[in-house]
Amino acid sequence: MAGKVILEMRGIVKRFPGVVANDHIDFDLREGEIHALLGENGAGKTTLMNILYGIHQPDEGEILIDGRPVKLRSPRDAIALGIGMVHQHFKLVEKHTVAENVALGYARRVFKPLEDVKGKILEYGERYGLRVDPDAYVWQLSAGEKQRVEIIKALFAGARILILDEPTSVLTPQESEELFHIVKKMREDGKSIIFITHKLREVMEVGDRATVLRKGKKVATLEVSKTNPRELARLMVGREVLFEIERPEKEIGEVVLRVEDLWVLNDKGLPAVRGVSFEIRKGEIFGIAGVAGNGQRELVEALTGLRRVEKGRIILMGRDVTNADPGTLFALGVSHIPEERIKMGIVPNLTVMENMILKMEWRQPFRKGLFLDFDTIQSYSEERVREFDIYTPSVRVPARTLSGGNIQKLILAREISVSPKVIIAAHPTYGLDVAATEYIRNRLAKEAAGGAAIFLISEELDEIFQLSDRFAVMFNGEFMGVVRPGELTREEVGLMMMGKRLEEVRGGA
Repeated sequence: MAGKVILEMRGIVKRFPGVVANDHIDFDLREGEIHALLGENGAGKTTLMNILYGIHQPDEGEILIDGRPVKLRSPRDAIALGIGMVHQHFKLVEKHTVAENVALGYARRVFKPLEDVKGKILEYGERYGLRVDPDAYVWQLSAGEKQRVEIIKALFAGARILILDEPTSVLTPQESEELFHIVKKMREDGKSIIFITHKLREVMEVGDRATVLRKGKKVATLEVSKTNPRELARLMVGREVLFEIERPEKEIGEVVLRVEDLWVLNDKGLPAVRGVSFEIRKGEIFGIAGVAGNGQRELVEALTGLRRVEKGRIILMGRDVTNADPGTLFALGVSHIPEERIKMGIVPNLTVMENMILKMEWRQPFRKGLFLDFDTIQSYSEERVREFDIYTPSVRVPARTLSGGNIQKLILAREISVSPKVIIAAHPTYGLDVAATEYIRNRLAKEAAGGAAIFLISEELDEIFQLSDRFAVMFNGEFMGVVRPGELTREEVGLMMMGKRLEEVRGGA
């Protein structure tokens, strides 16, 4: 049972040019509590936690630890007061051992023999389930093990308040369950955890209370046991959110895309895709599940002409397009929703309407002779903005001024408004809020019903289960098996994500 209040943030205000990121927010944390922090992109969650960790200073308001006002001018001040933060992207030295990484974070304050550090790491392993080999090099560790090292670093520095930022984004289902067990053990030991997540299922799994932010303001703080995902989503978005994907009736037709014994190298010249074969039919959504870094990116780049195929063939509508360039593939009906929306999906400094016609600027009706027809481009873009519910003050503003969800809708509008035969969608809802995720998933389902063949790569198992007609699990560049949603449990799919083949999972090996 959670105890006394140990942290209070009162009336926190933080302004940036043109925006109030935090608008008089109150937040408190109790001893021995897991407090979930929820909100859409841009709701103010990260800013609020950056203030608590000393990265930003508030323009108004105060922070109290154990009832005493404190000033957090830097992360060093926060750490000294027992506040630790595990970032979404780990900050570890890959070539050093676990013990060396932990000692590095401690060395600036007091000398600590490495053997003592190793002993403490083993103690945390027994106490909280944070088991990791102190002598292992970080580059040898899984994502889940790296995360444990980050948590150990924070505990080693004396953290009693721990901020976890989207902690399951790179974990398998098994690793996520292990993390839930770890944070619950820490809660039992009196630690207090702030759990930032957009996954409502996780809030219900581990949270004691949940605070919801919307547009920089606190909407509510609720006891998790007295709420449900639908209510939390409504508070986050400001309207009812449908959790079921609207899947229109459709027919699965002829094979549109066939991949035969594909081999692709990574940037180091090593095999990243190893003998992969599959086919996708008209109207079908074929998913790829797996933890990032197992060849998914290289496979997508090979299919979209961005990376050379070393061996094997890619057949589009009966035509061999192996190693065709991206422009040729787009002209033949292959659209691409890339994983990195800012780096690869848009040109940030170009306007919304200029981004809307990328790859099509040479086509009619967007040209008048040698020049672009900006009136036609503006009219076309405004129609797409309305159709895809893109929030922008004008199609003439730079695309970089849009939120992540609206940038993704812009990419989606451009890529599917040309009636593609194949849509390659890589992590299409990664990092998006509930409303944008709902919209994009339903739109992909609608496109499949209209006859498009969709190749969906996602680390979100819920997304794979909801959208796919069939899906493969990818590990170390290979397919561990191809199944239909409902044929295996989450745990069984998780075993395949860790390297077990389908026949082993079904055989109980």
